[in-house]
Parts: sequence; structure tokens; C-alpha cells
Amino acid sequence: MNRRHFFRQAAGAASITTLPLTMVELAFAQPADNFSFAYISDAHLQQVKGTEFVHHWDRGLRNAIDETNLLGAKPDFVVFGGDLAQSGTRAELDHGAELLARLNAKIYHVIGEHDYYHDLGENWSRLFGAQYYSFDHKGVHFVVLNSILTDHDWTHRRWSTAAQRMQAITGLSNPDSSPFMVGDSQRAWLARDLAAVAHRTPVVVFSHAPLQKIHQSWNFWTEDAEQVQQLLAPFDKSTVVYGHVHQVQYNRIGNTSFHSVTATSWPWPYPQAASGAQAMLPKLTVPMNRSGGALERDTTGWQILDLSNGNVAMNYKLDGARSRNVAIHRRSGAVRDSEKLVAMVA
Repeated sequence: MNRRHFFRQAAGAASITTLPLTMVELAFAQPADNFSFAYISDAHLQQVKGTEFVHHWDRGLRNAIDETNLLGAKPDFVVFGGDLAQSGTRAELDHGAELLARLNAKIYHVIGEHDYYHDLGENWSRLFGAQYYSFDHKGVHFVVLNSILTDHDWTHRRWSTAAQRMQAITGLSNPDSSPFMVGDSQRAWLARDLAAVAHRTPVVVFSHAPLQKIHQSWNFWTEDAEQVQQLLAPFDKSTVVYGHVHQVQYNRIGNTSFHSVTATSWPWPYPQAASGAQAMLPKLTVPMNRSGGALERDTTGWQILDLSNGNVAMNYKLDGARSRNVAIHRRSGAVRDSEKLVAMVA
């Protein structure tokens, strides 16, 4: 049994424990080129007092780390997708870094708004380094972006304290917050980076915000999304993997597919629950199936991303009263006909 078949069999088995992490497999024409990586995101570790942290959020990240280390098929690397901390304090980030150090793999880090706006990324950068960068791995070009930047005047001048700034940026339906963006200088860097990559090379972008415009008042929104999408448009196959939304979403724009990952902390309501939000969702967005809104682990979980010759199939394994496996398969044909959603209850 090959690795891909094993994961598909495991995802459909009721006896398999659901895990708060993402497994991603990239499969190419030659089996020797196949590889996988794990994706963990949105832990939101929050300090209560002293060395005490909110238990179930802390436990969610610990479980993801333990299960990643126990995987029989070892991932080539692990990505943490942002929002390691809740309030962005040094104590929360240090605690998260200490937990992540237990992973038996190389880690690539994405910065989230909860990591950034307490001190404008100073402590996060001290721990994890550059806020945007790229790397190549087995024929795939990977890009990590800081997608949670805001208007310069809003960030630096409007709020007199770190706590006020953090409260404003993390509130839902908060008219005082500025939309997230990649920004001019980072987009210029991205253009230079991608200029050296052949258009036939698969490109995978990791961001925290969705690099789409989904629902503005909840900041499920990237202000310069279209400009970033234009930079990805020349590539035959490109994929954006993002966190932030704490729910299952999928969309495709041109040759670029967009996949959200679930959180290890808590589930977010689907935007259609908000007045007028349904009209803001991209047409191909896959709605999230929720088994019980009162369950703390409902719709947290893990995913398998299979990239075969650049074509993406994502399998979600969600926690909750009933395990659900949602697979998205791309077919040939027009965009409106190119996605098929298959939902199974294990």
C-alpha cells in the first residue's frame, strides 16, 4: 500500500483518531519525488496567570505536536500557520516556541495578527526570524508571506498602547480596524522572487490571511489580494494555504487554488451566519459542516492535501460528535465545473 492510499483509507475509518493538524502530500509523476508535510495553525495560546494558560487551547497544540511526532510516515517539514499567541505577549510566544521545539522536524513559521500587533512583530521575529521568505523543496517553490499588515498610519499612530492596538485588530465587525494586506514593499519582493521561477514549477504560498476578499467586516479579507493573485497568475499550478478563518474553505481563481486549514484552538462560525455575509463568499467556497456548535473541538481537526502534478485534492478530517471527511477533487473543464465536493460521514 502506498502512502497516498494509506491516508485515504485512514481518513475514512471511524476507528482512526481525529487530529488537530494538517498532513499535506505532494505527489508527482515519479514516486521518488513524492513528499509530505504537516500543517498546524491558530493555537491562540493565552496566558491566564503565571505559567497557566487556557487549558483546551494549550491542549490542542500539544495534541497536534504529539500526533505529528508519532506519524509513521514522517513529514519532510512542519508549517505553523500563524496566531501562535492570543495576546501577542512575550510570555505567550515563548511558551508556544517551547512547545513547538518538541517537533521532530524542521519548522517553517507564518506570522499571524495575534503574534504581531502587541509589539509589531518584535518578539515573534526574535524567536522565528524573517516574516516573509521563500524556499525550494523537491521541485516545488514555497513562499511564506506576512499577509496581516495594515495601513501604516493605523498601526503606528492611532493607538497609544499595545493592548488597545491588539484589541482593535482582533475584534470582529470592528470598524476601527484596518484591512489586512501584503503591502507594496512585500509585493515588490514577491515579484522579484517569482521572476526567477519557471512558470511550469508548482508554487505553494503560505499566508495567514486568505489572499482573497471573503468577508470584510470579519477581516477575512486581504486588501491587495488581486495584486498578489496577478503575480501568481502566470504559473501553471499555484496553491495558497492559509489559516486565520478557523473553518473549512476552498476556492479557485484562474490557475490558483485556495485552501484554508482548521485551527487547534476553537471553531469559527461560517460567515453565512452573519447578516449579508453570504453574498461576500466566493462562489466556489465550500461550506463548513458543523456537528454541534457547543462542542469545543467541533470543526477543529486536520487535513490531507494531495498535490498530484500540481492538481490539488484536499481531504478534511474534522473533530466533533461525528467525524466528517470532505474531499475536493479537481477535474478538467471550465472553472464552474472543475470542483466536485464529496462529503462522507465516517
